[in-house]
Amino acid sequence: MSHDEAQPEITRLLRESASGNAESRERVVALLYAELHRQASHHRWRLSGGQTLNTTALLHEAFLRLSGDSAPEYQDRVHFFRVSGRVMRNVLVDHARRRLAAKRGGGVPDAELTDLDALPEVKDDEVVAVHDALARLEAMDARQARVVELRYFVGLEVTEVAEVLGISAATVKRDWATARAWLQREIESAR
Repeated sequence: MSHDEAQPEITRLLRESASGNAESRERVVALLYAELHRQASHHRWRLSGGQTLNTTALLHEAFLRLSGDSAPEYQDRVHFFRVSGRVMRNVLVDHARRRLAAKRGGGVPDAELTDLDALPEVKDDEVVAVHDALARLEAMDARQARVVELRYFVGLEVTEVAEVLGISAATVKRDWATARAWLQREIESAR
């Protein structure tokens, strides 16, 4: 099944699953995992210190949180990705903080934000710095924060972010550019 064909199928299966259909739940879990893997594989999250939180490890941890007993009932594919952005962000930040705490006794060193469009390597301190700055941005402009979360932590393309947030691709591009500039200034001023 192609990516385009999977979208309405996921929504249908989520609705059937919410109604108690066990077969639909099994099928939707497989489709959501495949969809989430497709998104996460856009980026290889290489963390500092020679250790790697690869796509598979990130997905397993995120998927456990997204499909556990306390997971919400997802209304559709869009709702799933709204939640998954936050979950993947939390997985990466939790992992980075654990590694920083073990390595440096909990201190977070200066961080410089890399080009968010091409992330060949993401360091623990960068993940934490982006997360902290993003929390401040969220208080000022929740939509821009969601755009960054979905682009940076989930790896969605502009058109996919537009679909998930129900806004135009042009708005996503504007929010992305504005938020990146703001985050860069925030992280640099925190040094």
